[in-house]
Amino acid sequence: MRGIDLRAARGELLAVLGTNGAGKTTTLEALQGRRRADAGNVRILGSDPARQRRALASRTGVVLQQSALPGELTPAEFLRLWQRMAAGKRTHRPVDEQLARVDLTHRRDVRIGQLSGGEQRRLDLAVALSADPELLFLDEPTAGLDPESRATTWRLIRGLLRTGTTVVLTTHYLEEADALADRLALMHDGRIVIAGTLDEVLTARDARIRCTVDSDASPPAGQLTGQLAVTRARDRQRVEVHTTKLADDLRTLLAWAQTNGIELHRLRASEPTLAEVFDDVRAATEEVTP
Repeated sequence: MRGIDLRAARGELLAVLGTNGAGKTTTLEALQGRRRADAGNVRILGSDPARQRRALASRTGVVLQQSALPGELTPAEFLRLWQRMAAGKRTHRPVDEQLARVDLTHRRDVRIGQLSGGEQRRLDLAVALSADPELLFLDEPTAGLDPESRATTWRLIRGLLRTGTTVVLTTHYLEEADALADRLALMHDGRIVIAGTLDEVLTARDARIRCTVDSDASPPAGQLTGQLAVTRARDRQRVEVHTTKLADDLRTLLAWAQTNGIELHRLRASEPTLAEVFDDVRAATEEVTP
């Protein structure tokens, strides 16, 4: 890990993204105090997690990438056992309230080994939320879940954010980060390549306007403020504009077409997506990797 710099305020969700082996899980382990940083400072809620892990345990919750739930117990039994093990450290919500919170009331007395993968992940989340932590770490919390279970988890996370819980999330699902994150950090090879708010990260890539025009029409190269690329395609010209001023350039293109009586075919205008930014970062870092 090199030069990691992360921050998240109260009620924010920080999503840490990256390719396999980028260092996401290692970073979370350092933040949770399960791995000591070789250099620099790590502060969680104002404390060093490596030195004050026990004190921070009463204020944080963790959902690990791999679950280790006892298959022979029921969800209700396991939550009661968890509360007894953590007795005196913090006040826990009643078991039935915890189960209802993650939509597992109807499975309270079914053995954990008989629960679906999605239900087991929601039980992991119930344990992490048992005492209403100020800070919640989620390491790939929806990996392998079906769309319905993922949507249920997203609703729960959004509710936590509204009540002021801070969430640090690692995920391979870009649409998950796009839907939930206030801040993002894209990692590669142990480094943060780009970080910021969702809007700041997305502006790392230009928006695009695409269309085709009749082959005898002259593209409006001199009138557009963005970078223009034109290629021939049989009897049409393909126009692609890369721009940081999507609305302005789109208005210019439409005005040019109307003034010159040009019909624009297959017109598409799109803001940059997180998937495109991620692909650009991955491609750029692969180019410089020996």
